[in-house]
Amino acid sequence: MIPPMSPRKLSLQDLNRVLASLDAPRNGQALYALLSAFCLAGLMLASAESALAKANALSGGLWAAGALVAAFLGLNTTGLLLMDQARGRPVRDLVDAFRASLRCAPKVLLCLALMLALVGLGVAALLGLLWAVRLPWVGVPLFALLVPLGVVFLGLVTFASVVLVGPLTGPSIWTGHGVLETLRMLLTQLRRGPLEAAALMAAALLVSGLVSAAVSLVVMSGGRAWSLLVVWLTGIDVPAQQLMAGLFGYGLRSLGAAGAPVAATPLGMAALVGGGTVFAVALVLPTLVYLRGCCAVFLVLQDAQNEERARAGESRLL
Repeated sequence: MIPPMSPRKLSLQDLNRVLASLDAPRNGQALYALLSAFCLAGLMLASAESALAKANALSGGLWAAGALVAAFLGLNTTGLLLMDQARGRPVRDLVDAFRASLRCAPKVLLCLALMLALVGLGVAALLGLLWAVRLPWVGVPLFALLVPLGVVFLGLVTFASVVLVGPLTGPSIWTGHGVLETLRMLLTQLRRGPLEAAALMAAALLVSGLVSAAVSLVVMSGGRAWSLLVVWLTGIDVPAQQLMAGLFGYGLRSLGAAGAPVAATPLGMAALVGGGTVFAVALVLPTLVYLRGCCAVFLVLQDAQNEERARAGESRLL
């Protein structure tokens, strides 16, 4: 009798592959793709806000939908470029990556929709059982059984969404896998190694969090020093709050609504535009590292599953 195989354990090499996501900003094409997508989505959202302020709901909705599409396609384009980097392959051309994202994006959405449908079936079953609680004789014991069942089910759904479905669906499609193959991989990982996936994703989140903290420190300290230099030392007539607001993505309308001093001058507008550029770059860098980490986590888990299949094949031959 062949003894059951134990799942492959994580190694320091696997962790190093995830920590290597720090080199994501070196991928200039991915950085440019994500920055362009976020800037385009931001402009569309600003247009949507302007249209809604004029009570034009249709135009505002179309602009908002366009912003979502631009951001989603930008994330897929960036993911394809980062996956090339994570696999040690030559990074493809930006135009080729965008064309590939047009083919990958529907697969990602379909995979997410199928996973959502599976969750919906489970929730519908729980609701049906909850309705049966009203029946005499069986209601009380059934409800006592449903309490732990519902808590565990919803907890697993949340866990799988954060650790597996959200971070790993895109990387699986970016490597060329189909929808059914991606679903099979996610369900297998949930059944065989959810804790390993959670540990790797925790490492990826830690790396992106450290990058975010470092970027925030640079932006905050640099913004304060720049405000001191521009406003107090040179005497340029731009409120310091307006200089800092641009660094956090605020515009004139947001500042005016908050009651902050606003200078609607060319220099004031230039301060907001320049601060918005810094905000976009500060937002892109942690996102870039996180996407690169998701690619690394997927590749580690994929290699682990491939090794288990190879060991299973050898065991059957023996």
